[in-house]
Amino acid sequence: MSKYDPLWKYIQEKNEDKLLLSFAEVKEVLGFPIDHSFLNYKKELLAYGYQVGKISLKEQTVKIERVKK
Repeated sequence: MSKYDPLWKYIQEKNEDKLLLSFAEVKEVLGFPIDHSFLNYKKELLAYGYQVGKISLKEQTVKIERVKK
């Protein structure tokens, strides 16, 4: 279990093909702000059927997309 599991489960429960989450939304779900370690953990999301797309530091958003089978 990683510190990002609550976020992965939240994304899976949304059950949408594409999501655009703000850093503030991520903080609300996790209880802590997104940090550099996110880059190492993002591959875990594949197990939930999603992948991290673009991470925009300027707009402070994370794009999530369902993995096509």
